[in-house]
Amino acid sequence: MEVEDYLKTCKGIILPIGSTEQHGPTGAIGTDALTAEAVARAVGCITGVLVAPTQVFGMAEHHLGFPGTISLTPETLLNVVHDVVLSLAKNGFEKIYVINGHGGNIATVKSAFHKIYSTALNRHLPVASRLRCKLISWFHVLEVFEESKKLYGDKEGQHATPSEISLTLHLEPSLLQKQHSLPDPAPAGPITNAEDFRMRYPDGRMGSHSDLAKSEHGKILLDKAANALAEDLSKFLLE
Repeated sequence: MEVEDYLKTCKGIILPIGSTEQHGPTGAIGTDALTAEAVARAVGCITGVLVAPTQVFGMAEHHLGFPGTISLTPETLLNVVHDVVLSLAKNGFEKIYVINGHGGNIATVKSAFHKIYSTALNRHLPVASRLRCKLISWFHVLEVFEESKKLYGDKEGQHATPSEISLTLHLEPSLLQKQHSLPDPAPAGPITNAEDFRMRYPDGRMGSHSDLAKSEHGKILLDKAANALAEDLSKFLLE
């Protein structure tokens, strides 16, 4: 009943999506889902837009060489996003704002959007002509990128980054006891299959100096991401 009342005044919803995968020697396996949800909730608090439950499993097949990683195939993830969004659209949601925490999801989620639009038209959903989906990764937000560059320079890297681990340290202080100094990581490079990834990046890091992470950095990054995305979402709802 509360959702029905909400839809009388707002047709937008935030959908957080992440991944459950290794994040190096000091990062939480659920980092991508934790960060996406935290940013989404913060944006929801600022804008008043409803936040859907987090999709915690993503496309992480290249991390399967590390125990604890749980991955969907691209086909499965595409169908999950397709079905979730169409469920929302069938009930009257028109603006789906996906906040992503994992780079490996981007191509598949964007492909899902194309299938969603086609299905909505073919099923003659009442919202089909107004349905819009937008994907944005919190770590690609300009304000976040610039702050990460200022804090870590070229030591940010590409996976198990100090910026994302900083955010998890802010969210879950118990992770502080897992932090310790680390040797230099393997340099960032190509990504293929799980076996090749484990060989190239034996401790899971891709050029990332994870031990530079600090809880206070996480608070700064969260605020910058939430404020920037809240502004972007407000514009999206008016388009």
